[in-house]
Amino acid sequence: MKTFLLMVFALGYAGIIFEHRLKINKAAIALFMAILSWTAFFFCLKDPFLIKHHLQQFNIHLAHIAQIIFFLLGAMTIVELIDSHKGFTIITRLIRTQSKRKLLWLVAGFSFCLSAILDNLTTTILMVSLLRKLIDHHKERFLLCCVIIIAANAGGAWTPIGDVTTTMLWIGGQLSSLEIIKSLFFPSLFSLFIPLLYFSLQLRGKFTPAIKPVEQEEPGARCILILGILGLILVPILKAGTGLPPFMGILSSLSLLWLITEGLHRHDESRSHLRVPHIFKQIDISGILFFLGILLMISALERTELLQNLAQWLSSYLKNLPIIALLIGILSAIIDNIPLVAATMSMYPLAEFPIDHPLWLMIAYAAGTGGSLLIIGSSSGIILMNMEKIEFIQYLKKVSLPVFIGYLIGMGIYLFLR
Repeated sequence: MKTFLLMVFALGYAGIIFEHRLKINKAAIALFMAILSWTAFFFCLKDPFLIKHHLQQFNIHLAHIAQIIFFLLGAMTIVELIDSHKGFTIITRLIRTQSKRKLLWLVAGFSFCLSAILDNLTTTILMVSLLRKLIDHHKERFLLCCVIIIAANAGGAWTPIGDVTTTMLWIGGQLSSLEIIKSLFFPSLFSLFIPLLYFSLQLRGKFTPAIKPVEQEEPGARCILILGILGLILVPILKAGTGLPPFMGILSSLSLLWLITEGLHRHDESRSHLRVPHIFKQIDISGILFFLGILLMISALERTELLQNLAQWLSSYLKNLPIIALLIGILSAIIDNIPLVAATMSMYPLAEFPIDHPLWLMIAYAAGTGGSLLIIGSSSGIILMNMEKIEFIQYLKKVSLPVFIGYLIGMGIYLFLR
């Protein structure tokens, strides 16, 4: 069974990598390998009690995945709603530079700071949407979009609400808020600074600005822009204050904006394109289904305890905690970091590794920033892959090496400061 699942994962992974050569949408591949894996898993179960038990566990996995899907759907809808009102033009008018280097550093700085307050997924959706308003040509956006991923993942690693894995460790009692910020800010910053410096040396001249007629703001544009950004910021605040999962916060913000836009435009039929039902038609459903397939596949691997066995093997054969953390970060670029961190949390008891132990801090850093090594290594990378149609190989050739160097230097900074 485990061998079969690994073969399915490897073949599906290869299909996703070579999507453009195969001319098969990666969402179809991801969904097929997820369904095939779960079907094979249940087909091999003979004991009715085991089937019942694993069905319950499957429902738990599905509930967790559904939360992520609903969060993604809500965040994408809010961003599209702001965009349909031409709200982003208010911000893009403030960015007057056409220098490639200056824009690179501006985009990186905004993404790094925003993801610490929001999260890396929402930050990616927001920043890529803004970038599209500034630059028309896809090739000129490529490097800037990749930097958004690196900065968003780095910014999410040093706060308890910036990344799912740091949130898991924070809620689980492995880390405290102050210690995460104090210990991981500079390592995360350097993991971004090194590739950013490398890319800025490559960029010269000015980018071609978007050739579009001056967009007039739609009625209520400023109101929707402000409320939309406040709604995104509300998500971590609501989670910290009430304990509600992030998808509840994003749906709360969406429902509020929905009510406001209905009130603003209900008397004018010519504004139907500004209302949420029309916005839903613009959401990239294939991207969401690709995300669903990947997460279902990963949960199948977790159910067969392949990920737990991998984590235990690392613990048995590698006694060096920094190396274990680094490898977990590298693996998180291939396999989802959430089950890897969950397996690590179950392997190392709090009695032996108490709150704010260096192991937990290193894992938070590695799992958060390691996802930038490959474009499919984080949820923000996956959503960028769908928004900008960036190929796996293209990212691997041009981005992965400087990101890996920054990743290692960031860990070195952490060890030096300790």
